[in-house]
Amino acid sequence: MYDMKLPSPDPVEVALSDRLSEYIKAEIEANSGLISFARFMEMALYQPGLGYYSAGKYKFGKSGDYVTAPEISSLFAATLANFCEQVLHEIPKASILEVGAGSGRFAKDLLLELEKRASLPEKYYILEVSADLRLRQAEMFSSHCPQILSRIQWLESLDNVHIRGIILGNEVLDALPVHLFRIENDVIKERMVAWGKDHFVLQFGKPLTPGLKEKVSTLVEEYALPSHYESELHLMLPALIDTFARCLSEGVMLFIDYGYGRREYYHPDRSMGTLMCYYRHHRHDDPLFFPGLQDMTAHVDFTSLAENNLLDLLGFTTQAGFLLSSGILTKELSIKERDALKTFILPSRMGEIMKVIALGKNFNEKLLGFQFQDRRRDL
Repeated sequence: MYDMKLPSPDPVEVALSDRLSEYIKAEIEANSGLISFARFMEMALYQPGLGYYSAGKYKFGKSGDYVTAPEISSLFAATLANFCEQVLHEIPKASILEVGAGSGRFAKDLLLELEKRASLPEKYYILEVSADLRLRQAEMFSSHCPQILSRIQWLESLDNVHIRGIILGNEVLDALPVHLFRIENDVIKERMVAWGKDHFVLQFGKPLTPGLKEKVSTLVEEYALPSHYESELHLMLPALIDTFARCLSEGVMLFIDYGYGRREYYHPDRSMGTLMCYYRHHRHDDPLFFPGLQDMTAHVDFTSLAENNLLDLLGFTTQAGFLLSSGILTKELSIKERDALKTFILPSRMGEIMKVIALGKNFNEKLLGFQFQDRRRDL
């Protein structure tokens, strides 16, 4: 299932990973020889200047490690423009906040499509923690849409930010650090990271993360999880959604990502969790492979998003259902676009495993994108 014949990093990459490893080792030593897997994942992905999303390594497309829908075809952004146009027309002088804009291609394609329709947002905010990606995005916009560059504003945090309009996130929630657990002979254990003689090692032990044991106990009772069951907890996700909810005064949040409702996520047969790693388009399950050089993801527990008491659940469906309901077939497609369409909607590709959730605040209109499939019952 997993490709373990991984390409060898070049010397520059190895040196970068070694520097990051020294930071992680110091963190382990400062915490009595153990850190949670979530903390390891956080440093591996986001350590300033060294983590996967913080350093200068190119991540997207054929020359990167993985491909997202916006990188495949502008058809994806053009279809989401239908959804955005509806919300922008309902809220005067509305703005869009994109969380983690990647290469900037989605923002560029979306804004150009909205410009054609005379439906540009008042502002297009980009929440981006990576200085390298902010630079790449700015270069993308300067080259392809300089006439609307003045509408784009980068944010490093959401302090004192208030949004009326739309908050968008495509494949960003799956990159949040997760805590790992295992049930072993009715004993709940947490996966930790330690340092061996010359490398990092994973080990299960007594839970050290506050609240983890209690949350897993609830899952065991509710879903009859068996012994030798392993999975993840998304302990950081509720707080993040709460932050977005407090920033949004009026409008809609739309997140597209790999994931399930909680009942399906913690089904007893799904006994090995969803954590996965990506390096140069090789998919594998070794999170310790050269920290900082590979992406790590875990599927999203969408029920966690729907539980926020500041937001209304406006819709939940598959990516295929959302794109079809949003009019992806309403224009004649080129051969290249038809190939992209298959990737976006076929169940064997992105169509079923990718889900779309809409959460609203002071917004009561029936949203485009959720007419064909209403999957709210799965949450």
